[in-house]
Amino acid sequence: MKFKELNINQTLLKQLDKQGISTLTPIQEECIPTILDGIDVVAQAETGSGKTIAFVLPILERINVKNKVQVLVLTPTRELCIQVTTVFRELGKVIGVKTSSIYGGVAIAPQIRNIRDSDIIVATPGRLKDHLYRKTISLQDIRFLVIDETDKMFEMGFREDIEEIISTVSSDRQTLLFSATMNQDIPYIAKKHLSKPVFIKTNPIVETDKLRQTYYDLHRVDEKFSLLLHLLKNSTRGLAIVFCSTRKRTDVVAENLRLQGINVSAIHGGMTQNKRQKSLDKLRRQEIDVLVATDVAARGLDIQNVTYVYNYDVPKTAKEYIHRIGRTARAGAKGDAVTILTQPDHENFRRIQGDKTLNIKQKDMPVFDRVPFIMKHDESEGYINKKSRKGFKRRSPSNKISSYRRNKSVSRGTHFISYDLTEENR
Repeated sequence: MKFKELNINQTLLKQLDKQGISTLTPIQEECIPTILDGIDVVAQAETGSGKTIAFVLPILERINVKNKVQVLVLTPTRELCIQVTTVFRELGKVIGVKTSSIYGGVAIAPQIRNIRDSDIIVATPGRLKDHLYRKTISLQDIRFLVIDETDKMFEMGFREDIEEIISTVSSDRQTLLFSATMNQDIPYIAKKHLSKPVFIKTNPIVETDKLRQTYYDLHRVDEKFSLLLHLLKNSTRGLAIVFCSTRKRTDVVAENLRLQGINVSAIHGGMTQNKRQKSLDKLRRQEIDVLVATDVAARGLDIQNVTYVYNYDVPKTAKEYIHRIGRTARAGAKGDAVTILTQPDHENFRRIQGDKTLNIKQKDMPVFDRVPFIMKHDESEGYINKKSRKGFKRRSPSNKISSYRRNKSVSRGTHFISYDLTEENR
């Protein structure tokens, strides 16, 4: 179906056309007419399905420019907040709509100034609550409430925040809830806060017949990085995402790849907003070949043209594995999902293999050179200083040491150190 077939403002349609967007995706085809009719929606849609346009376009069609906040979109991360804001701005500028974003890690004063004459606010829950406590924003005139990546927000512990925010929003509103998965909490929230919603689910956009899933099983933990480097240099074409389970490992893997001549950037929740944004800008300008990321930081980001996904650390569940590999093999393109195993990964990998819909085949081990893996990483710039936050308490040296287990093995005169980091370091 073409956008021009919709009963939408021609000015908006022309702006879509300028961006090269002419055909609706399945989630857009299901959601847009329903939202235009003023009906509440619960939609199960994954990243890259076109879900942002699915709610942005009908909201812009129905909004009246009044220079007061009428639309609130909640997102789990700063990156997704910026991404959704950009879509609203690019489309909304032709009809005079102003959109502002609210997220942490940056000064609050400019946000307060921007809120005053904005029609649309895109926000992360924590910073929005700061504004509500300061009474720098009112949600009494909200006509449209969108909760994006709802499942991820629940996983991140935002459920109480979301319920508190919803309680301050006008009851005379249309509510749209989007989620990649449909766990038991989402129907509960829908029943409690939505009015006779329509439930929409589309087929996954990943074409499994075009996605090749493979794994390598190493005997030595200290060979994992060397194999990754070999595969990136000899088997990978196009953009690759390397997933790590912790912030520390994300930094260290990216730094070691950089030392080996790979054009790489990293992204995780411990970085300042400025540093995270620089990584995303490099990605969009195609200045890098590899992005090393944690699951939380990458969730919700619509990253185009990914040809390879590498699981440097194996996810704990099949659901997270599917989220990761779903970054590639989209829109008819082929893709590869490669998992690198060592002995500590086997338990997680067995759980993933328990999902019989997945077809992960073992590959023969290639011959590759061993390279040193340096654990030191400079965190002096571009990282959130947790010690400066109110309420931060320095851990005792004994607690600090017990937060990880250190294992050393020596090979060819080089020390290889692996860390088993606790949840707090992710």
